[in-house]
Amino acid sequence: LLSVTSVGAAANKQAERNCSLTPPYLPSTAVNTSLQLQQLREKMQSLRISAYIIPGTDAHLSEYIASRDARLAFITGFTGSAGTAVVTQSKAVLWTDSRYWVQAERQMDCNWELEKDGSLCNLLQFPPLETYQNYASYLESSSLHLEPKAVNLVDVVWGDRPPLSSESIFRLPDRVISMIFFLILIVHLFVWLFNLRGNDIPYNPFFYSYTLLTLNEIWLFVHTERVTKDVEEYLTAHCSDPLCVQLKPYDSVLRDLTTYIGQPGVKVWIGTEYTNYALYEIIPQEKLITSTYSPVLTSKAVKDQTEEQVLRDAHVRDAVAVIQLLMWLEKAVPQGNETELSAAEYVNKCRSKQKDNRGPSFETISASGANAALAHYSPSVETNRRLTVDEMYLVDSGGQYLDGTTDITRTVHWGTPTPMQKEAFTRVLMGNIEISRTVFPSGTRGVNIEMLGRRALWEVGLNYGHGTGHGVGNYFGVHEWPVGFQTNNIPFRAGMFTSIEPGYYKENDFGIRIEDIAVTVPAQTKYGNNYLTFDTVSLVPYDRKLIDIALLSSEQLQWLNNYYMTIRQLVGPELVKQGLHEENDWMLKNTDPFPEFGSSASICSSSLTLIALK
Repeated sequence: LLSVTSVGAAANKQAERNCSLTPPYLPSTAVNTSLQLQQLREKMQSLRISAYIIPGTDAHLSEYIASRDARLAFITGFTGSAGTAVVTQSKAVLWTDSRYWVQAERQMDCNWELEKDGSLCNLLQFPPLETYQNYASYLESSSLHLEPKAVNLVDVVWGDRPPLSSESIFRLPDRVISMIFFLILIVHLFVWLFNLRGNDIPYNPFFYSYTLLTLNEIWLFVHTERVTKDVEEYLTAHCSDPLCVQLKPYDSVLRDLTTYIGQPGVKVWIGTEYTNYALYEIIPQEKLITSTYSPVLTSKAVKDQTEEQVLRDAHVRDAVAVIQLLMWLEKAVPQGNETELSAAEYVNKCRSKQKDNRGPSFETISASGANAALAHYSPSVETNRRLTVDEMYLVDSGGQYLDGTTDITRTVHWGTPTPMQKEAFTRVLMGNIEISRTVFPSGTRGVNIEMLGRRALWEVGLNYGHGTGHGVGNYFGVHEWPVGFQTNNIPFRAGMFTSIEPGYYKENDFGIRIEDIAVTVPAQTKYGNNYLTFDTVSLVPYDRKLIDIALLSSEQLQWLNNYYMTIRQLVGPELVKQGLHEENDWMLKNTDPFPEFGSSASICSSSLTLIALK
């Protein structure tokens, strides 16, 4: 999170700790962890524990965690989203990846060492069950034993640990769910699974729970005091015992699962990617059935007709908010008073005025100039930059709506971009278009078409270091596994929503990312059936001054003009309906069709051979 300000490099250096000095230098952002480490070590000693491992997630392996589950932050002072700590009687060490090294040096005191060995950090990237097994294997080779503990020692020493949310669990309104849900209760896995939402996790409408779904019973382990009478009646409607949902205390899951497993002839199916070790270890191997992902995740990845339509509707309203932001910035930035933080606040405010908005879907990435080169930077008071017409600006933001979750990135320049900036942007756009317009057999894995997003960059020796896309939910997680373009994602089928987000980042200079959400839809082909393509549902125009149309093929230009026509048809009426006539004029100006001619040297569909491996 390096900031580039007028203060210069010296100020940045002073913002980080220096433990080699006597006394050590600690910035004001460093957290004193002496007391919590002392208390943890006393507990470890009483239990004869030599080393204690503290992961950065919660019991449900959530991407975002509640403040009460921020054990890594409490014990280390480090608040980054990825990391693992190990505490012994004489040392305390944090492992995190290179994105967070500067942040860790600013937040940790000198009780802690920061481990930057990438080979060791790789050990932390396994799924939870593999993580435990790999830890155990590594330690066994050194005559050490890994032992799971039912009581979390960090919780024991965390005197002022934040309480559990007291907000009630609520159900989604009927208008955003399929009414055939009642007819296919069990077959459709209770529609993921209960159409309930909560507010236990930042940016995600989740509540703490476990579910055991058997052939003749449904157990929901939840904090029952937060279940309203309305929700309880909903869960027991349209069913007959024992197929009604049985509410059980959240903390009884291990005891009740153990009792269930003790029955003869029982087998239990789990997904290894998102099952914690505490549940896994109580299931005897002879009663265990595993798959990488649970059937709930793989079924949820395919949206039904109602889910698809309401998610499209949410993106129309979301486009209105982003267009408001871009038009406002275009006018405000030349005046010299706006910053990364004020832009992030503005887009959140615009979204909050849209129908059914429930807040942002993640912390807005609002990055100018060199900050944007950090790819997934979010502004803070310490790193905040003033926006100027001389730098590129990247904004990656999203919203949670009752009918859908959104995620969109646009990169703009309010002045005159350099030739390199314009070419890099155009080639990123070409990658976005090539994936969006490709036709492929149903069942193709995303990893087998991911290179289309990079090819235009590769041709001139450019690339990007992050994934090309991820799934997205219906008022659910903004990063919804297992859809996407990585090796461990499932094959595409019709009705899956994914982001498409190629980029390019020039260190200490600028960053570019173009991200849209698209849904897989049937493609009409001359000869074959069961083919798919992508239909883009994010509906905000790209910065025209950054597009070099001479690089685009005629097919790419045609796709771009058709996309702009769709924006006019879908977003235009919504802007007029909301009385945003100036924004509508801005949208029309920025979706003017391009002349449809292009470079024959550009990527052309006839020059691409796609092998879809299943």
